[in-house]
Amino acid sequence: MSTDTTSSRPLLSRDSRETRDSRETPTGRRDSAADVQSRRGDEVSRSGAREAGGLGDTTLFRFATAGSVDDGKSTLVGRLLHDAKAILADQLEQVARTSADRGFAHGEFDFALLTDGLRAEREQGITIDVAYRYFATDARSFILADCPGHVQYTRNMVTGSATADAVVVLIDARKGVVEQTRRHLAVVSLLRVPHVIVAVNKIDLTGFDEDRFRAVEDQALTVAAELGLIDTHVIPVSALEGDNIVDRSARTPWYDGPTLRELLETLPARQAEEDAAFRLPVQTVIRPQGGVSALIDDAEAEDLRDYRGFAGRVSSGSVRVGDRVQVFPGGHETTVTGIRVAGRVAESAHTAQSIAVTLADEVDAARGALIATAGTVPSGHAEAEVEIFQLDVRPIAPGARVLAKHGTSTVQAIVTEVLSRRDLDTLALEDAAELAVNEIGRVRIRFASALPLEPYAEDREGGALLLIHPVDGATLAAATVVTAV
Repeated sequence: MSTDTTSSRPLLSRDSRETRDSRETPTGRRDSAADVQSRRGDEVSRSGAREAGGLGDTTLFRFATAGSVDDGKSTLVGRLLHDAKAILADQLEQVARTSADRGFAHGEFDFALLTDGLRAEREQGITIDVAYRYFATDARSFILADCPGHVQYTRNMVTGSATADAVVVLIDARKGVVEQTRRHLAVVSLLRVPHVIVAVNKIDLTGFDEDRFRAVEDQALTVAAELGLIDTHVIPVSALEGDNIVDRSARTPWYDGPTLRELLETLPARQAEEDAAFRLPVQTVIRPQGGVSALIDDAEAEDLRDYRGFAGRVSSGSVRVGDRVQVFPGGHETTVTGIRVAGRVAESAHTAQSIAVTLADEVDAARGALIATAGTVPSGHAEAEVEIFQLDVRPIAPGARVLAKHGTSTVQAIVTEVLSRRDLDTLALEDAAELAVNEIGRVRIRFASALPLEPYAEDREGGALLLIHPVDGATLAAATVVTAV
């Protein structure tokens, strides 16, 4: 549901915390002004761009963790990062010291401390904010979002799962499926996350009992089927002991499926689906007009004098030089004459890469425009029925004036009607006059300018919106398009 190219953080960047595990290294080449500007986009997209440039052949996979309080989410994430050798030595030493100071006796250190970074989280032993971690294995690169489990932080779970390729939902093997488990699976269903992994954690506390695991597995698969979740995998794990996290456990001989890491490395990522129509929300227009660095040689500076590139992050599909494309608004059709990926000339680009393209004709395409495969440009819509994920403490009610952000376009809008509120236990819709924080429901919105909206069920990027407070800029809600008029 990420709709901007300026940040790799999903949805609520101001409410999220990122903890970087690695630093970018310079390529050593001198960059022109166009090179520098074309690389403006999220860090993840730049990673994908480097892959296209021959600096790596791994794919990017986004996943989130969710579950009830004390189900062991942070411990599982810490164990996964540790066993995947994605933790720096000095960080391990610090966590080991903190664990010793607190009298942690089960193992070398408390794995949860590797992700619970806020002081309040460490003091209470819970997750409050969404913690983002970046790591890689030989098979692919990952962005991991560790989401909180408390009911009052459901909005953070929405934030972390919105752009995920998969969600790992933890269940305590002793408790089985509980109310919050069902709520999280319901949110996953509404966000149409492609893959769900149910990790039945703390299996060691049941004596690695197969019967207990099968009972919880049946519960989880039944709920998943009721919610319409098709691709659901269930794994017995012990985050504390490391069973079936990275390596197969000899203590679960009755389980012959993949480990958690094996599953994460083999599930298909959304960005690998290149058959979708090309979509490039224009973030900025690059016009050096001779204003290039003195370090650029005269020949390249001359080439860039009349350069006019349309930069943004590819939200779906792929594009090659010579492809016919169409621009929204206006519907002007033209041909792609050049592509730059991470400042380098390229013949093609694909989903999640930040690029700059040049076109054969002079077209009017500023920030907020959409460049798409010819013949596939969505119609402009001035009104839509949307599913709202209320994130702000101020309720959404009829007559509310907001800013609607779609892709790189932001327009004024008004909530004309609150249609219903969703029961997260059954997903049924019930009458409502307004939507309060953490509630999900449907509203009708009218936009000041037409937007190229697509149903979220068909396109997760083209059907995603943010509703923003017009005065203080706070993100009020995330929204998915049900129908557009």
